[in-house]
Amino acid sequence: MNFALILFVLVVATGLIWLTDVLVFRKRRQPGAPEPLWVEYGAGFFPVILVVFVLRSFVAEPFKIPSGSMIPTLQIGDFILVNKFTYGIRLPVINEKIIPINDPKTGDVIVFRYPEDPSLDYIKRVVGVPGDKVAYQDKRLTINGKPVEVKPLPDYLHSDRLYYSQHFEETLGGVTHQILNDADAPVFIPDPIQFAGRDDCLYNNSGVICTVPPGHYFVMGDNRDNSRDSRIWGFVPDKNIVGKAFFIWWNFGEFSRIGSFK
Repeated sequence: MNFALILFVLVVATGLIWLTDVLVFRKRRQPGAPEPLWVEYGAGFFPVILVVFVLRSFVAEPFKIPSGSMIPTLQIGDFILVNKFTYGIRLPVINEKIIPINDPKTGDVIVFRYPEDPSLDYIKRVVGVPGDKVAYQDKRLTINGKPVEVKPLPDYLHSDRLYYSQHFEETLGGVTHQILNDADAPVFIPDPIQFAGRDDCLYNNSGVICTVPPGHYFVMGDNRDNSRDSRIWGFVPDKNIVGKAFFIWWNFGEFSRIGSFK
């Protein structure tokens, strides 16, 4: 469901009702006469819907985390906010950038339209920007020949399934965050698809090495062995980017999670 399109249609419809009432019907009503219901509800909701549409389109948009690919940074059920203007002003619905501001940086957590199905929104961490050579070999990340700094942490317990993952603190592009690996998961990349730009990637028994093409980004989940990401389906085009995720505003099961994250 394209909620942005639904909001846009509602803004146009209620706006037309409000404008028609102001220019035509209000002048014809007798003083003190009640407004027709279609005017009362249609025109009355217009300013509220307009404010929601503007805030959601240009300021911040809420999302709910549906999967565990970003554990431990983000948990299933987290409600997050996404900054819509950090990377530039985009036209609502069509997501066309009209005013560039910043570009995504290594370490940013971004929401984007899944390249294989733009009706789906995905969230991952940027690990490679245009021109970077990204290598993920034997479950270790290297960017432009420089290994990304990691520090071992105590194993991470997944309380829902009662198993442990290897737990690390990673510093990527100046952003320190946590990642997970599963010791029993293979190091090779299973079943990568034929995506645009795959010629820029080399798959081997240890993982994958890619050079990020212009206007694209290489993204991965923090739950490295439980994330379908650029290693499998390829690069994220800049035109697909929705915004930068920055704040958990609600979690029904764990109120302490509310707050900013990196």
